[in-house]
Amino acid sequence: MGGKAMTAVSLATDRTDRLAHFPVSFFSVVMGLAGLAIATHKLEGAAGLGGTAGSVLFWTAGAVYAAIVCVYLVKMLLKPAAVAAEWRHPVRIAFFPASSIGLILLSIAALGVAPGLSFWLWLAGSALHFAFTIMVITAWIDHSRYEVIHLNPAWFIPVVGNILVPIAGIRHAPADVSWLFFSVGLLFWLVLLTVVVNRLIFHSPLPARLMPTLFILIAPPAVGFISWTALSGGIDSFGRILFFSAIFFFLMMLPQLGKFARLPFTLSWWAYSFPLAALTIAQFAMAEKGGVAFYRWIGFGLYGLLAVLIAALAVRTVVAMVRGEICVPEH
Repeated sequence: MGGKAMTAVSLATDRTDRLAHFPVSFFSVVMGLAGLAIATHKLEGAAGLGGTAGSVLFWTAGAVYAAIVCVYLVKMLLKPAAVAAEWRHPVRIAFFPASSIGLILLSIAALGVAPGLSFWLWLAGSALHFAFTIMVITAWIDHSRYEVIHLNPAWFIPVVGNILVPIAGIRHAPADVSWLFFSVGLLFWLVLLTVVVNRLIFHSPLPARLMPTLFILIAPPAVGFISWTALSGGIDSFGRILFFSAIFFFLMMLPQLGKFARLPFTLSWWAYSFPLAALTIAQFAMAEKGGVAFYRWIGFGLYGLLAVLIAALAVRTVVAMVRGEICVPEH
């Protein structure tokens, strides 16, 4: 009996320890899945297909988001010290706004599925993200905790995520609201891009577990192009600058693929997914607004890569969860 009791206590302790190490970066999974749902809607529109697959992916992403929120809320209730430690962590703090970005992306994916739900998702996500933006910038101003070695492309998430808001916001609120978010995101993209490139060139290389975040460099100009076309109603010179900047960052990542493939799996691998989804959506937007079929075909090709990538990441994440490789202390 004593042995069984000790085993039960051990299992219970293990569960609570796993909960304490449930990372806020899990929300990046939703960013990838919601990005795939939006890209699927664009693919279906470009190919003249029905919207069934995109709708299914939207509800799937929504269910995953709800599950992650429930687990993290339990962590907040039972392990508040662990949540506070994540907030004070110089890298993990950047992933808290991934929760609000998940809502914004779900609102975009819901535009053609459930417009009423899209509004409420957009409203909640935008308000939460704006609050996160202020809170994270305030934390960054506290110089005592941050050094150059802590800087990495994940720092784009809190502030550059504002660029996403106009994509659905232009339909849900006065245009000036979308312009506010777009302006904040664009300004801080340029600021952070400068300091991140400085860190990558003149300082020590990124740790292996953060190497996948380099892919995040693709997302801001790709999303910026999509938002700009929504705000301006078409493609102009500035839109093309954003679009081709995203293309350049994607091409810049290609020589790094061998290095990426040798990295051990962590949740940071999901950083590959949303930037590729954003670039895929940008291709379809360029084809639609610019009337160039070539970009549509590139979009089809990128979508194929995106679908394979998301499937592989989903399988590898489940395997890692079963093996107990996730929700463990960092070494």
